[in-house]
Amino acid sequence: MNILDKITLDKRNEVALRKQLIPTFQLEQSVLFERQTVSLATNLRNSKSGIIAEHKRRSPSKSVINNTLNVQDVAKGYQDAGVCGISVLTDGKYFGGSLDDLLTARASCNLPLLRKEFIIDEYQVLEAKAYGADVILLIAAILTRNEIKQFSEFAKSLNLDVLLEVHNEEELHKSIMPSLDMLGVNNRNLKTFDVSLDVSKNLSNLIPNDFVKISESGISNIEAIKELKPYGYQGFLIGENFMKTDNPGESATEFIKSLVG
Repeated sequence: MNILDKITLDKRNEVALRKQLIPTFQLEQSVLFERQTVSLATNLRNSKSGIIAEHKRRSPSKSVINNTLNVQDVAKGYQDAGVCGISVLTDGKYFGGSLDDLLTARASCNLPLLRKEFIIDEYQVLEAKAYGADVILLIAAILTRNEIKQFSEFAKSLNLDVLLEVHNEEELHKSIMPSLDMLGVNNRNLKTFDVSLDVSKNLSNLIPNDFVKISESGISNIEAIKELKPYGYQGFLIGENFMKTDNPGESATEFIKSLVG
């Protein structure tokens, strides 16, 4: 069983428990449920940098990245740096995140927020909306075509943007549908954790231009972005690179300054 299968199995149990604790009508009564969302896809189309910065404490591949920072400072720092959006990890067991991180980030900035999560149930899409997200992530590797359709259409009905993540051609072909806004190519092989930008390059031509193309994982320098832009990528997800420093906002500021000149 690879790490993704393990996470997904745990996630099914976790979501079943959460559904018992907080019924859907309670989520729908959240103050943030009526909030006007901000489109990450639109931000990326109009941006020179295309940076989506991530709040991430740890990961299965790197263990602890940064446990000392508070979400409020990170979100404010990222907003000041001029990023296009913020990805907030809400998985607790493997990434040390929580839905409270999403709430805190929402209270700290006006940027589009992506709920970075392993979504296997419509309930999690409702949670994303109730906790202030603007975008959800769907991972093709753990979902059927029908689930991708169901969850993405449900997200659109709540005015949420949808980012679909793929790792290979097979996942891409089963996933392309009108209810997606962005297609993210993850350069990390989830079985081996090896990272290669070639994954993004090889898949770029297969992604229709109706979707905003995003490259994820392994983007730690400006050269990587300059290398990927000719392939039509408009978004670049950067997590560890900023989070492993003492001041992610400052690191993002320097990075964007060097990138856009």
